Amino acid sequence: MTGARPERTVLSLARPYLGRLVGAGLLAAATEAAALALMATAVWLLITAAGRPPLDAVTVAIVGVRALAISRGVLRYTERLAGHDATLRVVTDVRFRIFTALAARRPTTEDRSGDALSRLVSDVEAVQDLLLRVLVPGAAAATVAVLAVAGAATVSPAAALALAAGLAVAGAGLPAVTALLTRRTADRVAPLRGELAADGADLIHGAADLAAFGGTAAALRRSTRRARELARLERRLAATGWAVDGVGVLVAGLTVAAVTVTALRAGVGGVLVGVLAVGALAAVEMSLALVAAARQWAQLRGGLRRVADLLTEAARTGTGRAETGRVDAKRAETEQADAESSSARRAAADPVGAATADDRRRPTMVLDGVTVRYRAGTSPALDRVDLWLPPGRRIAVVGPSGAGKSTLLGVLTGAVPPDGGRVTVDEVDLADVPAGARHRLVGGLLAEAYVFNATVRDNLLLARPAATDDDLAAAAAAAGLFDWVREQPDSWQTLVGAAGSRISGGQRQRLALARALLAGPSVLVLDEPTEGLDPASADTVLASALAAADDRTVVLVTHRLTGLESMDEILVLDAGRIVQRGDHAELTGRPGWYQEQWIMQRAAEQGYLTAAN
Repeated sequence: MTGARPERTVLSLARPYLGRLVGAGLLAAATEAAALALMATAVWLLITAAGRPPLDAVTVAIVGVRALAISRGVLRYTERLAGHDATLRVVTDVRFRIFTALAARRPTTEDRSGDALSRLVSDVEAVQDLLLRVLVPGAAAATVAVLAVAGAATVSPAAALALAAGLAVAGAGLPAVTALLTRRTADRVAPLRGELAADGADLIHGAADLAAFGGTAAALRRSTRRARELARLERRLAATGWAVDGVGVLVAGLTVAAVTVTALRAGVGGVLVGVLAVGALAAVEMSLALVAAARQWAQLRGGLRRVADLLTEAARTGTGRAETGRVDAKRAETEQADAESSSARRAAADPVGAATADDRRRPTMVLDGVTVRYRAGTSPALDRVDLWLPPGRRIAVVGPSGAGKSTLLGVLTGAVPPDGGRVTVDEVDLADVPAGARHRLVGGLLAEAYVFNATVRDNLLLARPAATDDDLAAAAAAAGLFDWVREQPDSWQTLVGAAGSRISGGQRQRLALARALLAGPSVLVLDEPTEGLDPASADTVLASALAAADDRTVVLVTHRLTGLESMDEILVLDAGRIVQRGDHAELTGRPGWYQEQWIMQRAAEQGYLTAAN
């Protein structure tokens, strides 16, 4: 990626807020112009006042200084308010898009959570700095430079030429040199920060594993090397900035000297010479803001490039809004047949994920020869898997660890695109369903569902912000959480802590399950929904959750075979292939993995119950 492409890609997202950004730029230019006028007026007033003129001769200047001083402060405050308002709106949009792009990316073994966090935080902050520290001040400084030359020309054209030459060096030459000296070093900083953040996450969250395998020292050495390299690059950037700033001070001094000498030779009066000299100094110092903007821009390019690459990748692999009609139109045709009923009206408001008991409005998902391979040349995680999910069908997926069960759920939710085969929804490719509608179509409880550091109520409302208290109570009751909530002093306002640290593992799992049920997608996927619960509680919660799913399609991944008697079909996965399929009665009566696991689990649970009694 070369040229201005990263900036062009990022700034295209700022178009809806262009008016706000232009307003902020104009306010910034007005602020700098007021500062320049204040300096010139104050110098004229001081020099003139030294000659003890009549008071009425300097009254206008006195009022002007006061007005300019006050207006400068007001304009600065207004500019910061307008600039930050516009910028934060843009950054919010960019961060949402980056989060969506990261969530939609196909997971690979090279993905690291620390690098994803760096992209979401540090790299997105580069967009903020591009607007607030590069574009707005840069535009303001360029505008004031033009005004300064025009003002000097009214006094002395020759002095204006000298000032223009100095401003050209300070506002164009030095920024170009700064960008050239800084760019190569700065381009390595953003990736290094991402790697260092990933190292930090590995050292913190993987401390036990690193210690168990004796890898702590090697990981620390690798992280230390990166930290030292990052510090070295930042020191180099600081040294370059110091040198350029020193040259900028020299240019300012030479410009003032040239303007003064030129004005004196042109026969300009003493008072105006002082005004020109101080005005030239102020104008050059303001133009040096372009040097800081160029330095900042060079340092931001690495982060901007990572943001632009991710946005471009998401745009290339994602779907446009125009494609929503292909799925929605199919649903709309059926809804119109029952337009007179209230259920049809609700479905019309939400055609993709409508919660209704009419199977005709439920989608049919089909997996046809789906193959997923995470690395080229390795065995597939899923190998030519076929699955038919008509409305209301209930499927259980079992098998040993690493068999491909979670990958299958990833394919169903669209998080893992298949390398071969097709996933269709009512004969429409799942990839053509917009990401915004996909979560209403298929979703639920996936592995390691995150619980946020908020209240029980807030965690549940993430699934459906418009849910009523009755909706929350029904979902919590179905997940076996409602009795616990009622016993808490703060009820729904009970804080669960970061990642659910203030509640037990079982309650955390129930909370995540309640959130999945509350979301109510048409195809509900459940990955180990009763993990961490004792056998009796697991049976109760699973039965309650399946009952709450009502007529929705359910895909259940579990290691526990008890309670699968109600499933329409059970798939046994092994090494990415379906090695057995049938209902519970068929599989327990047929030699194979399912029968063996059923016998072992029954024996283990009978021993557990005996010990408990």
